[in-house]
Amino acid sequence: MESSNRIIDPVQFELTLNRLAYQLIEEHDDFDRTALIGIQPRGVLLAERLATIIEEVTGKKDLRKGQLDITFFRDDLRHRQSLPKASVTALPFLVEDLRVVLIDDVLFTGRTIRAALDALLAHGRPSSVELAVLIDRRFSRELPIQPKYVGRSVDSLSSENIRVRWADDPQGDGENHVDLVSPMNTDEDV
Repeated sequence: MESSNRIIDPVQFELTLNRLAYQLIEEHDDFDRTALIGIQPRGVLLAERLATIIEEVTGKKDLRKGQLDITFFRDDLRHRQSLPKASVTALPFLVEDLRVVLIDDVLFTGRTIRAALDALLAHGRPSSVELAVLIDRRFSRELPIQPKYVGRSVDSLSSENIRVRWADDPQGDGENHVDLVSPMNTDEDV
């Protein structure tokens, strides 16, 4: 059993996306030397939404957008009983000398981002790499990785989960929102 607490409702979700997009616009001006790369699978959804907002605000229609699969760069790969199914890496441009913004929905331990850096560097050497996340679970880091762009920082227990739901997600309820999910104690003595 688990209990769920909504930490970002649909209105806050849209405001947060807009704020992240505007932060990127402020830092990257014309985006001529910038690439937005979503980490598969959930970071791709965020990257696509941010790119759409940036294109609407700036009028720029040719942003460099990509998708990065980290499956075989994960440090827990050999501890799994079966090989996970890989997603698509789609980088229709060279990353050489670009300012890359890696994008993911939730930053937890930092291990996903470490794997993403390895996967990215297998495709070339960007001039810089920045990190944008919707949710930063800031007290759970196992590696020295920090985002530059954060939608919301959340203090949570390691036993809790963050669920980002997108309106067009088949597993969702038709709304954009974020929930903090806690396991419920089933002991009757408590």
